[in-house]
Amino acid sequence: MKYQSQRVALAYFYVAMALFAIQVLGGLLAGWIYVSPNTLSEILPFNIVRMIHTNALVVWLLLGFFGGTYYLLPEEAERELFSVKLAYLQLAILVVGTLGAVGSYLVGIHGGREFLEQPLWVKFGILVAALIFLANVSLTALAGRKTAITNILLLGLWLLSLLWIFAFINPDNLALDKMYWWFVVHLWVEATWELVMAAILGYLMLKLTGVDREVIEKWLYVIVSTALFSGILGTGHHYLWIGTPSYWQWTGSIFSAFEVAPFFAMMSFAFIMVWKGRKNHPNKAALLWSLGCSVVAFFGAGVWGFLHTFHGVNYYTHGTQVTAAHGHLAFFGAYVMLNLAMITYAMPVLRGREPYNQVLNMASFWLMTSGMAFMTFTLTFAGILQTHLQRVLGMFYMEVQDQLVLFYVMRFGAGLAVVIGALLFIYSQLVVRREVVTPGPVAVPGE
Repeated sequence: MKYQSQRVALAYFYVAMALFAIQVLGGLLAGWIYVSPNTLSEILPFNIVRMIHTNALVVWLLLGFFGGTYYLLPEEAERELFSVKLAYLQLAILVVGTLGAVGSYLVGIHGGREFLEQPLWVKFGILVAALIFLANVSLTALAGRKTAITNILLLGLWLLSLLWIFAFINPDNLALDKMYWWFVVHLWVEATWELVMAAILGYLMLKLTGVDREVIEKWLYVIVSTALFSGILGTGHHYLWIGTPSYWQWTGSIFSAFEVAPFFAMMSFAFIMVWKGRKNHPNKAALLWSLGCSVVAFFGAGVWGFLHTFHGVNYYTHGTQVTAAHGHLAFFGAYVMLNLAMITYAMPVLRGREPYNQVLNMASFWLMTSGMAFMTFTLTFAGILQTHLQRVLGMFYMEVQDQLVLFYVMRFGAGLAVVIGALLFIYSQLVVRREVVTPGPVAVPGE
């Protein structure tokens, strides 16, 4: 660790991993409710479990982004953070807001808009925390060295924070409501978050492979260009059936089809950097997560998104388990694995545990990735069957759900594997000690 202020990232990573555990456990409970619908129905209804599952996901990913930024920014800017106290204040606001939101959900108080259910005071708290963060990182970057990694990262983080303002807009007209809602949800995960992903992945490739910075920067600018080109008008694939003008059907279909490009570019970028690299970095687990992130993001966000993005297909599959398959693999590949890669790289440095035993960490990679892949295939087949029975044959929704129970049981088993892998990852970061390096034989003079 070159700069003392980087230690603030440790607190962010701790909170992020705690919420990661809550998120996957909430998802496992939600998966079981699909199998046994009356589970905890009086105490913890499904809609509350789903809120906790999705909100914990978004918050811990954001905390991972913030922590990763606080870790890499001093090294890129070649100076300490502008204010460590502001960074801890920001974290405190986010923790209080998260606890307040969960407490509100448990007593039935929420906004009712998916992903944006937070009470108004929590939304304001998140906005204040975002402004503190932007001031802190911007003043740090402006006073230090400017690199493509920091420029792209700051662009993504500024846009991410500014788009949060649309969370406060809640028109009575349902079409307008969904239009502004997608300004947050889509333009976060399919535009600005992609910039953050590209910047952090670029930083990891720089550190893990030893490839020249100039080569990495050229790749990053290509990735960012394709992400913004496809992602902004690609928002239209959510406007197909919400009452917007019909031109959005083709606009959304065409531009969202191009959203495969930035993820393919990121996958190519990661593997070419490793191929060109001349550095045998000891942290193999971080490299595994980085490469896995690029591959799974391409398939989850790119390929599975492309499968049902055209309006002629989406007309039948919209809102089925096909959507759930895409959403799970896309979030896991693009952002969960990215944060786990950054945590895997930074935590041993922050905790003074280099070198450390990476076996459990790498085992958690394969367990989580395999579980999520199986879950995606299961949900895809369930969605195809659901589409045919419900949208083509015209069977009632609940009748169709009865036909999907076997798929839901398999999905629960896959979710259990993901949860075990996630808990194993957290254990590998918090409990496993430094790897004991056995010294070689010492030559004795005269022998």
